[in-house]
Amino acid sequence: MREENSEEGRPAAGPYDPSQVEEKWYSYWLEKGCFSASPREDARPYCIVIPPPNVTGILTMGHVLNNTLQDIIIRWRRMEGYETLWLPGTDHAGIATQNVVERALLKKKVRKEELGREKFLKEVWKWREEYGGTIIKQLQVLGCSCDWSRERFTMDEGLSKAVEEVFIRLYNKGLIYRGNYIINWCPRCRTALSDEEAEHVDTQGSLYYIKYPIQGTQKHVTVATTRPETMLGDVAVAVSPKDPRFKHAIGRMAVLPFLRREMPIIADDYVDPKFGTGAVKVTPAHDPNDFEVGKRHKLEPVVVMNEDGTMNENAGDFAGMDRFDCRKKLLEALEDRGLLAKTEPYEYAIGHCYRCHTIVEPFLSEQWFVKMKPLAAPAIEAARKGEVKFFPKRWNKVYLHWLEGIRDWCISRQLWWGHRIPIWYCNECGEIHASASRPERCKKCPSRSLRQDSDVLDTWFSSWLWPFSTLGWPEETEDLKYFYPTSLLVSAHDIIFFWIARMVMAGFEFTGRAPFAHVHIHGIVRDEIGRRMSKSLGNSPDPLDIMEEYGTDALRFTMTLLTPTGQDILFSSKKLDTGKHFANKLWNASRLAIANLEGFDPSRVSQKSLTLSLEDRWILSRLSRLTKETGRNLTTYRFNLAARCLYEFAWGELCDWYLELAKIRFYGDKESPGYQSAQFVTHRVLDSLLRLLHPFMPFITEEIWQRLPGSGESIVRARWPRSSKALVDEEAEEQMLVLQRAVSAIRNIRSEMNVAPSRKASVLIKADSRTLGILKENEGSLKFLCRVDRAEISPSVEKPRLAASSVSEGMEIYMPLEGLIDVEVEQRRLNKELEKARDDLQATLKKLTNRDFVMKAKPEVVERERQKLKTLETVTNKLERHLGALGASEG
Repeated sequence: MREENSEEGRPAAGPYDPSQVEEKWYSYWLEKGCFSASPREDARPYCIVIPPPNVTGILTMGHVLNNTLQDIIIRWRRMEGYETLWLPGTDHAGIATQNVVERALLKKKVRKEELGREKFLKEVWKWREEYGGTIIKQLQVLGCSCDWSRERFTMDEGLSKAVEEVFIRLYNKGLIYRGNYIINWCPRCRTALSDEEAEHVDTQGSLYYIKYPIQGTQKHVTVATTRPETMLGDVAVAVSPKDPRFKHAIGRMAVLPFLRREMPIIADDYVDPKFGTGAVKVTPAHDPNDFEVGKRHKLEPVVVMNEDGTMNENAGDFAGMDRFDCRKKLLEALEDRGLLAKTEPYEYAIGHCYRCHTIVEPFLSEQWFVKMKPLAAPAIEAARKGEVKFFPKRWNKVYLHWLEGIRDWCISRQLWWGHRIPIWYCNECGEIHASASRPERCKKCPSRSLRQDSDVLDTWFSSWLWPFSTLGWPEETEDLKYFYPTSLLVSAHDIIFFWIARMVMAGFEFTGRAPFAHVHIHGIVRDEIGRRMSKSLGNSPDPLDIMEEYGTDALRFTMTLLTPTGQDILFSSKKLDTGKHFANKLWNASRLAIANLEGFDPSRVSQKSLTLSLEDRWILSRLSRLTKETGRNLTTYRFNLAARCLYEFAWGELCDWYLELAKIRFYGDKESPGYQSAQFVTHRVLDSLLRLLHPFMPFITEEIWQRLPGSGESIVRARWPRSSKALVDEEAEEQMLVLQRAVSAIRNIRSEMNVAPSRKASVLIKADSRTLGILKENEGSLKFLCRVDRAEISPSVEKPRLAASSVSEGMEIYMPLEGLIDVEVEQRRLNKELEKARDDLQATLKKLTNRDFVMKAKPEVVERERQKLKTLETVTNKLERHLGALGASEG
């Protein structure tokens, strides 16, 4: 798709306008099938499965970072010649989606219970068809090069079949079981949560000291608790067997206030004598540790709450109250009876539902669990042997720590939306059957009356199968054979336990192999003061608004540049100027380059036939190093370093130096060998740079590349550049460095002495023999870049009477000022600046010699003043030197 305009196909004048480019090229890529992938015998596979965003989701800055990094790798590997598959899809997000649809129905004054399960599920599917594709469309706006023809959904037919297959296999193997255990319960969502789904938040609460009478005495045993409302479910008081304070009480009976229930005082090693009074209440139905204590001592649990967080009939006079209302009333009653010994402030972590943020309740409930330790063993071994490698390496320890202490996974959820548990109960004899479809008859008795379990599976039960279920498993498909195991997983660190570790376990259990070779863990996107982004804090910008204002490439490049490997990102919109200015620089530099490539045909020119200048050899050498460094950084997932190298080469070497020097030949004789060399090198360097930048900035690179002579159908499928040792020219780099030092020194003199840009200056350079030869050979370049009309370069130059000077390695540079500037005006200006600098210096010095300031001010404030002092000393010295050059005494 060639892009031509009235200016011979060069980019339009002025700043880059992404709105004219992005939609056009994305549609073109889709039309040409640039992102499609299929098994091929002549290419190596490279596959990434997208971490499936929730079907309820909209694009966040976290999605931008995660998917940009995946896209960089996929586009790079595609250009390297791999058959690359980036497989997209969405997660059905059980709790989140059910909540969204319930809220939508409530606006119509309809409750899900009034509809019934089947009709409600039809409403959810209807919602999914209407709104579920929003985030997919937004990922396309971001430029994601997924094979969209392969989009999957965790509840589509194929994945549902895989979920049923896995459940039944694990059940038949004895790794799935049903039991009464303490689980995390959300009273708002009315469902069980796994340990990882209960997000713990440090909270300033209270520790309540409650006195329990000891039966048959006038004495009390005092216990400490953070949840006094659960005392109504107490069945014992426990103390440490090593605590001498309670030896007399062990074996006696305590009396539960309000309910008058007699409870044994027991000894158990679980009790920490240093916590509270050393005696603790035992509530097996509402605390996971107490549950274990209860099992050891054969204590019968008493559940005192309903599923909605209200107190049940076992709570006596407090029945029907909300749990927190009950806490308030119960504490008042305890105080009235003289049983509340004291209350202390106490900070502790409280679990919250990861979806609705309601405080979760430890709750005794019958649920389905997966035995995890047998599944964890090969996943642990894989990480230790390096079959699964984490980047950065430190996350390997986090992964192993969790797996080594893994607990059984509660997989049942009391929802309607999700994969219904494939368990059937015989209504006659209660026999359990694991089956994907309704059995014809009970396997134990003749009954044909069977009912399915009403619960659904945890959303993550389908997600942990994602790397292979999306490729056709349990069928042995061609896609599965070719693309599995996948190559890389890119994820934030907050779902290592939710998802990554479970996928590794599932991969080994059901395919015998790790699901991916590498895991790149990136940080969380936070605001500039380190807070996690959220709508409630008002610090979460809409990426679509950002892309509209700055352009998608600017957003992608800035996010990549800001991403320290494996660390969190501190983001603010003002940082996007970096990406925007870089896109404009690339656009305008390409305009200059392409304007001077008229008539150039890269297929008809060979480098061997050309005589290359110093700057030609230098930029080709730098390009070869850049190509190697970019590949090395991408191979090790150091995205920010790759972006930084590309930025510095494009701006600091190609634009600031090479293209400026190439103007000498571009503005000269178009028939000269030098002009042809400049064309060849400019084309080669710009073409290679656009290819290297393409994974980071796909839209602008395609737009410019299409205007280059000799470009192909799309840069998406262009070959990745290869570094060449033959092009690395250390001599050219050393010589160019000498020229750059001289030019920079002369430019600094012009700037500091206020020489007008329009005035041409003269310079005298005293140089050693090596520097002399380099500068003499490149005298024309020196004059052009510095706006110098006369340059005297000699080993015996003398400093003129009225001249500014600069010293650099191997050279002394003098610029005569007489006739170049108005000396008297310049002296007055410098004196005025010097006077201010000295005043500021004295004020700062006075502050830093004030002992009170140094001792009382914040350390960062003192350090800032110290840095200010150093800067002012440097400025003062420089101004004094400049005044000396003008023949004036300071002040």
